[in-house]
Amino acid sequence: MNLIEGLAQVKSCSLVGLEKNTGKTVTLNYLLTHLPSATRVAVTSIGLDGERRDQVFGSEKPEITLRQGMVFATTEKHYRERHLIAELLDVSDLPTALGRLVTARTRVEGKVIVAGPGSTETLRRWMQTIEKEVDLILVDGALSRMSLASPTVSESMILATGAAYSANIDTLVRKTAYVVELIRLPLWQPCDEQPVEINGAVTDRVLQQIMNEPEKNNNPILIQDFTKVFADPMVWHRLTKNHPVYVRQRSRLLGVTVNPTAPNGIVLDSATLCSRLSDAIALPCVDLMKS
Repeated sequence: MNLIEGLAQVKSCSLVGLEKNTGKTVTLNYLLTHLPSATRVAVTSIGLDGERRDQVFGSEKPEITLRQGMVFATTEKHYRERHLIAELLDVSDLPTALGRLVTARTRVEGKVIVAGPGSTETLRRWMQTIEKEVDLILVDGALSRMSLASPTVSESMILATGAAYSANIDTLVRKTAYVVELIRLPLWQPCDEQPVEINGAVTDRVLQQIMNEPEKNNNPILIQDFTKVFADPMVWHRLTKNHPVYVRQRSRLLGVTVNPTAPNGIVLDSATLCSRLSDAIALPCVDLMKS
């Protein structure tokens, strides 16, 4: 199943980049271009996306292109600076760092900057207001903001990784595979055995405390969802040798995209990277830079 087929089965999807310049916005543009024209799409971001130049590095970035009829949410400031004709749908009191949140529908194809809700709670509230009007909501995520991919926010997610995350293929595959492992943690099913519940952040310290209690060996551990895990992979894997881990809510990973080029000019072999990563996570990996 490819990314477009996967999106046909969900109402919302978050795009998460494991590092800056891993191709998240390229992935978004690919989806917007290839989705069927009849699909009613809404787009927003929990960060700032679509600017022509990176605000930190000054490098060129891909702009976001919306087809006619697509809905988008952005701040008042960026709505006023738009370069396309749009129909204003709503000006909300939902807060952003740059004024109120504006929701509009494009009247013609064009480029926009989306800088939407600044928190997962605000994002959730906006999505509730628009979900009945569209078939699919796409959320372009901010750097390392895994919280927006929580199943409490969006139904599914697409992960963007690449040479900017690590310029060594072995390291890149290992680090990406760890994130995918967390995303795929199994759902908890009630049973006779009482789990060890972790209600907050899952840190190295919390896991070490559990491992220091031999009487809890082999007890299952229950966490809210994968976005709560902030543990080092070595500590995590020591724990999972003796404790199966489950989640209350599970995210649906639709696919992984890769950008083999790093901002410093290093280019990884795309075929090798995609093959190695696909084998490691048992999921197709796509280099959209070649599409």
